[in-house]
Amino acid sequence: MTSNELGRRERKKLTTHRLLRSAALQLSADRGLTKVTVEDIAEAADVSVRTFYDHFATKEDAIVGFDASRVDQLRETLRERPADEPPLESLRCVLRELLVESSEEWPLRMEVIRANPDLLPRMFSSFAVSEKAMIEVIASRTGTDPEHDLYPILITAVATGALRTSISVWRASGAKLILSEVFDAAFRQVGLGLPAPAKHGRASRRTKPPLKSTAPKAQE
Repeated sequence: MTSNELGRRERKKLTTHRLLRSAALQLSADRGLTKVTVEDIAEAADVSVRTFYDHFATKEDAIVGFDASRVDQLRETLRERPADEPPLESLRCVLRELLVESSEEWPLRMEVIRANPDLLPRMFSSFAVSEKAMIEVIASRTGTDPEHDLYPILITAVATGALRTSISVWRASGAKLILSEVFDAAFRQVGLGLPAPAKHGRASRRTKPPLKSTAPKAQE
């Protein structure tokens, strides 16, 4: 179901979900995760604690947990890509779109994760549901089996691996790089078949960074 087809109740629920996620991120970045309670998040979003628990099981889930609305958006956007477009390009486009749309959240999320590194595996594990949705759509587009054929599983693993790597490199830079540019660089290297970096004398054991650090610049 697309956003235009959502009923009034569903749109309100989606808005509340996003407000709670945003409040959890902002408060945790400002105060520190351990000093933020579910009551604080609910109050900041102007909803009841009961409403919070209708959307998330814990405050950690609000920060790095599975987001059903994003998965639905990913699935529908991928289905709408041109039928003759290479699947890897389709995956790159939809993942980049979601990445740019949530670009304001990433600095806050990474700030919280830097202070609470145990959240990072939890965030990556939440990607599993998104990966399953992508595998199913790619399998449908290519006439393959989402459980037994190698292609849809492998190409999704490549795309999500590029996304994870982009986030890790961007995080390691202290958010000095632009996440969407790191993402683009990752997919360029994948598209080239991941050739080994050129070797130059004593620097041969060192790999050039994919991007130079940038001055403060608005993301797309």
